[in-house]
Amino acid sequence: MATRTDAPTRREQILKEAARLFAERGFHGVGVDEIGAAVGISGPGLYRHFAGKDAMLAELLVGISGSLLTGAKQRLKEADGVAPEAVLDSLIEGHIDFALDDRPLITLHDRELDRLRDTDRKLVRQLQRQYVELWVGVVRELYPELVEPAARSAVHSVFGLLNSTPHLTRPGSLPGRAGTAELLHRMARGAFAAAGSP
Repeated sequence: MATRTDAPTRREQILKEAARLFAERGFHGVGVDEIGAAVGISGPGLYRHFAGKDAMLAELLVGISGSLLTGAKQRLKEADGVAPEAVLDSLIEGHIDFALDDRPLITLHDRELDRLRDTDRKLVRQLQRQYVELWVGVVRELYPELVEPAARSAVHSVFGLLNSTPHLTRPGSLPGRAGTAELLHRMARGAFAAAGSP
């Protein structure tokens, strides 16, 4: 999947810093002035980009759920006609990129999802369900003996494994990005293989 190489927009910079600060200190522990200072604008200047902190949180959590789903669909499209094992590897790689590069969003989702308006929270859940079902289809193609509920449980379990990266924050706790990605990939594949064993 192609990655963006152009410079982030001001709006993207604001969202990145908001995610970092919300993850570090909690949604209510951060003011708009602090977010503005992190990107070099006044707190009130943020209102040219967002209606408020609630809008930032919604865009972050709805945005990452939509991005994961879109990325997975693209990977499936690019892998059309490829062996199911390679398709699963591609999905795992995409999720590992998220787990390593967007750790604040994992923390944010775990802590702050309930702060979203009902409509936004429902949208996040809807996007997540679609993302899970894409994985379930690929996993069952590779392990046809795995019944659907078990495949779904396996997918959720692997997500839990991959999304554990925010907890690995002590200096030296990660073996470098490439090493961590390779380790997570092997563990994810091992988990699916164990689930698919007769």
